Amino acid sequence: MTITITAFERSPDGGKGLARDTRVRWALEEVRQPYEVRLVSFAGMKAPDHLAIHPFGQIPTYEEGSLRLFETGSIVFHLAEQHAGLLPGDRDARARAITWMFAALNTVEPPILELTTARIFEADKPWTRERLPLVKDRVRAPLDKLSAHLGAADWLDGAFSAGDLLMVSVLLRLRMSGILDEYQNLAAYVARGEARPAYIRAFAAQFAVNASSAS
Repeated sequence: MTITITAFERSPDGGKGLARDTRVRWALEEVRQPYEVRLVSFAGMKAPDHLAIHPFGQIPTYEEGSLRLFETGSIVFHLAEQHAGLLPGDRDARARAITWMFAALNTVEPPILELTTARIFEADKPWTRERLPLVKDRVRAPLDKLSAHLGAADWLDGAFSAGDLLMVSVLLRLRMSGILDEYQNLAAYVARGEARPAYIRAFAAQFAVNASSAS
């Protein structure tokens, strides 16, 4: 059965790999599954046919036969469960990898998204200048602990896993803020993720869409 995902017709990040469909593309490339992409406009995300797949009107979505999924964590977990390459075979290591998936999305990402909101969508508010340092401190709090856990290791728990895929994807959102550069081992960790052939293919595919839409 053909796998179809949705992506922005014109991504707000201009193809920098920050749109969430890149995470799903990366997972698909890691498990070597071919897929098709249906591009959706901002208006199209609110259309009934898209809302029937993603009730919150966002991207990406995942369709395979009668199966329809939304939320990147769910999609990546499904792919990791169905195909070798993203979860260890050992039961305990597998459970730890899944735990890191949750940690990336539930602990590390929320303050990073708050920072994005403060820097971009609330930049003109009179209270932003005073609030921004507090938001940055909330970003650093989990990063301090993540950096201490990672230490000099290449990946979070032995071999690369879906936990690393999601964690790297989340940390990439910090690059423009400069905060990632404060943690040498985390910056190197993200660079290792970006150097994986599967990520390179996923990034190129997402970038190509935005390059063609801009021309």
